[in-house]
Parts: sequence; structure tokens; C-alpha cells
Amino acid sequence: MKIAFIGFGGVGQALAKLFIRNKEQLKKQYGFEPTVVAVTDVMKGAVYHPEGLDVAKLLDLVQKTGNVEDYPDQAGLVKGWDSLKTIKEANADMIVEVTYTDVKTGQPAIDHCRAAFEHQKSVVTTNKGPVALAYKELSELAKNNGVYWGFEGTVMSGTPALRMPETALAGNEITEIKGILNGTTNYILTEMEKGSSYEVALKQAQKLGYAEADPTSDVEGYDARYKAVILANYLMGEQLNAEDVTCKGISHFTSEIVDDALQEKKKWRLIARIKKNDKGVEAKVQPEMVEESDPLAGVSGATNAIVYECDLAGPIMLTGAGAGLVETGYSLLIDIINFQRQNI
Repeated sequence: MKIAFIGFGGVGQALAKLFIRNKEQLKKQYGFEPTVVAVTDVMKGAVYHPEGLDVAKLLDLVQKTGNVEDYPDQAGLVKGWDSLKTIKEANADMIVEVTYTDVKTGQPAIDHCRAAFEHQKSVVTTNKGPVALAYKELSELAKNNGVYWGFEGTVMSGTPALRMPETALAGNEITEIKGILNGTTNYILTEMEKGSSYEVALKQAQKLGYAEADPTSDVEGYDARYKAVILANYLMGEQLNAEDVTCKGISHFTSEIVDDALQEKKKWRLIARIKKNDKGVEAKVQPEMVEESDPLAGVSGATNAIVYECDLAGPIMLTGAGAGLVETGYSLLIDIINFQRQNI
């Protein structure tokens, strides 16, 4: 399989390292031998060779010079292509789309996915924007062009929140999905249960890399809102927009609010809830006080969890890491392996 990286930040590099680390296992277990033919990144430059690049060399250059265009010149090597030219003209079968994308507009990832599908190239991505904002258009475009679109990592990173219900729960009608889909807010709330103030817990989350310098998307519930849209559109077949999902965050929380809940043997969790009703699907993201006996109350720290209410299997809960470079890189690998399985 020939692979082009569109974006080569932390997540892209994590996947590249998995290609090296798991090379023998991937070949033996799945017959999978990736050849990276292109890397293009707004900050790190671009390089393409139709017969393949040395991945270890690319990673070394990123560490030493920060520019993949320092790759040694050789016959057939091309440098300086932008992302769309790489997608359209490189001989890649698979585009790994991991650019820095504005989730409110879905760009540039939506344009990257669209260009790839129009040129009969498959895509795996961890960007929420294309799935949350343009799922119907892009999924139809991929299908009409006979290519694959994988986006497992958009909801719970390497935890299979999309593939598990789609495959292992096949035959069930999923009537409701609820879960803790944002690790930052869950970390803050569980630290507040231990006695921290909101401000101290947020600063610690930023120090640990759970929260951005501007934590608005996490603490106001916007990140969970986009994930709720993806779940509704993909697993429930609905066409929800982000604006359809009512959203309330935790930035107004105080120690007193958290302590009062603990006195009642309850805990606050920021919960995304997607539920089928007579009109279709309703989704909301808001803090909810749950009983200590509720499985979601036991989910602490930056961990994520999701519960699928099934008509045959009953409630099924999945929990795991919802972030992290290795975990997110692994989510891309899951998708690529499934693409490989389909083409054996």
C-alpha cells in the first residue's frame, strides 16, 4: 500500500513510528507492507518519491531540522508540492489526512477528503470536521468512487467507539448513545471531587497536555458536541448539524456544586446523549448529576466512556483513552488495517 501523509505533526509521526515499530507484525499478521511515498506539511515542507521514502529518515529530519525537504536529493525525488497537488498527483493509494483543521469549518480537511475521493484515493483521518459537517456528501463521494473512508479516531481516539457497535453489535437497534466523550472535562471534574478548584484543575489539565492554552472547545462542550453529531450521523443514520445539539459546558462549576453532589452520593459528569424519538434523533451535551452506582460515575481522569442502549443486547459500555498521540496514531492504523482486509 502506498501512503501519503497530508500533515505530519504529532499524530502523523506517531503513525509513522508504528509503521517502523510494528513492521514485522503487520507483515506477518495482516500481509501489510506500507510504503510512504509522500509527506506534505504546511510547517515542515513536502517531499515525494513514487517508489517510497525512508520513514526513519523523515522522522529524524523532523527532529533535527524541522523540515522534510532536507531529505537527500535522488533521482525521482520531488519537493515543495502543496497538499492538494500531492493528493491529486502522487501515486498513493491511501491519504492519511492529519492536518491542523478548524473544526467549525472543517477546512482544509474537507477539501482534502473531497479531492482524494474525486481522484479515486482512500482516506483515513482523525479530523472531526469532515465527518461532523460533511458526512453525507463525503461518504457518498467515497462510495461512488469505490474508495474507503476511515475516521475511527474522531470520537474516542484508539478506542473503537464507531467500529465496535457497527460490527460487534450488528443486528441491534441502538436506541440511545450516552457517554463521556471529552477527557479534559472529565479530568477537571474528578480533580474537583478530590478538592481542587476549577481553576487549579484546569491549569493542571493544561500542564499535562489534556487541555489547550485556549480550553474553550473542551470546557464549553463543543468538542463533545461534534462527536455527538458524528455518532448520530454514522451509527443512527441521521443528518444532524452541530447547531441541532444543545450544548452546555462546565466553566461555571465551583467546588460547592461538586461537593453538594458528593454529599448526595452523586457525581457530575459532562455527558453527550443521543436518543431516538418519534421525530428522529435528539442530541444534547450538558453536565449531568449521576448516581455513584452509575457506571459513568466510576469513569475518572481523562478516560472516556460510552454506553450503547441496544434493543437485543441491552446496555453495552465501552471505555478507554479518548486522546493521546500513540492512541490516535493507532486509530489510523486500525482504519488502514481494515482497508487492507477489504482488499485482500
